[in-house]
Amino acid sequence: MEDRNSNVAKSHKVLISNRKSGAFSGVVDVLSFDVAEILLETELGMLLIKGHDLHVNRLSLEKGEIDIEGRIDSLTYSEVKSASKQAESLLGRLFK
Repeated sequence: MEDRNSNVAKSHKVLISNRKSGAFSGVVDVLSFDVAEILLETELGMLLIKGHDLHVNRLSLEKGEIDIEGRIDSLTYSEVKSASKQAESLLGRLFK
């Protein structure tokens, strides 16, 4: 039974209008945010949104939705990893 549930497709949508506003679904958590960047945990991995004058207009973690406003410069996805593993791999690469 568990194997069948892990194969269920997860939903995540991104809608950006004129690089000035964005609507995102499939959001699990907001890990950090300020006027320069917003870090979201989504159903499909981590999403880093960079820009200027970024503001969260609406947040509903129950529905998994967030609306942002400001100048959006970039969206970067990465896999969900613990911070300790990322730091360890960085240090490991530095001292090889």
